[in-house]
Amino acid sequence: MLLTETAGAMRSDRRGGKSDRFTAWRRERPFVGGILVAIGGIEMFFSGQLDLGNLQIQLGIEGLQATIIPIVLLLLGILSITMPAHHVFYGVIALAVALYALVGVNLGGFLIGTILACVGGVLVVAWMTPEARAHARAERPTSEEGDQ
Repeated sequence: MLLTETAGAMRSDRRGGKSDRFTAWRRERPFVGGILVAIGGIEMFFSGQLDLGNLQIQLGIEGLQATIIPIVLLLLGILSITMPAHHVFYGVIALAVALYALVGVNLGGFLIGTILACVGGVLVVAWMTPEARAHARAERPTSEEGDQ
C-alpha cells in the first residue's frame, strides 16, 4: 500500500513538471526528424575528417564540401526544430543536400549519414501540426460511412 501511494505521488509530481512541458513543446515541432538530420550532419562531418596516421582523407575542393555540407545539414536540423512553420522547406533542402552528399562527402558519410539525413528529412516534411492532425482525424470517414 505504501509503495502504490509513493508511486502515485511521484506520478502526480511529474505531471506538472519539466518533462511534461518538454513533451508538449516537442509535440509542437518536427523534433525527431530534425534530430535525425542533425545527427546525419554530425556523422558526415566526422567521416569527412579522417586521419589515418600521416594520411588525411578529404574529398572535394580541398575538403570544402566535407565541411560545408555537414554544417548545412546540422543547421537545417536545428532550424526545423526551432522554426516549425517552415518545416517543408527545411525538409526538402535537407533531402537534396543529403543526396548530394553521396558524391560530396565520402559517399555521404559511408551511407550512414545520408540515410539518417534522408529519413530525418522525410519526417520533417511529413510532420503535421497538432491542430492539422486533429482536423485530419475529424474528417476521416468512419468504417460505417466507408462501407456504404
